[in-house]
Amino acid sequence: MKQGKQLSVSAIKNGTVIDHIPAKSLFRVITILDLDKFDNQITFGTNFDSKKLGKKAIIKVSNKTFVDDDVNRIALIAPDAKLNIIKDFEVVEKYTVKVPDQIIGIAKCVNPKCITNNELVKTKFEVISTNGENVLKCHYCEKITDQEHLYTT
Repeated sequence: MKQGKQLSVSAIKNGTVIDHIPAKSLFRVITILDLDKFDNQITFGTNFDSKKLGKKAIIKVSNKTFVDDDVNRIALIAPDAKLNIIKDFEVVEKYTVKVPDQIIGIAKCVNPKCITNNELVKTKFEVISTNGENVLKCHYCEKITDQEHLYTT
């Protein structure tokens, strides 16, 4: 009988683990959090088996705790993501992101004629769930922004 091998990703001493990211959304989460500009250690993996998602991704960020705006960005792209806060190699807090009812100042309207793209007006969106996907409705021009066209500021 052949013994199975298991590969694992190294633990982090302090930081945040973002788990349960849909595999197809991994690089969008990396981009919206500007992790490509972060200097500390970042480990990520994708296409892990998941009962809930089919395939999932994970990101481990050393020495980083995300602020509310960052968590809202994650929730827009990966609404079922779970955050694990790590201190001294132990999980000290664990929670699932929650998609807020409103997004203010962190997403960009896709309408080039929207006032938010032409004047110094902070963006404001209502979050609407459509066919299991979160879309944003602009408060000013009422244009709908879907996941595919979502850009953050």
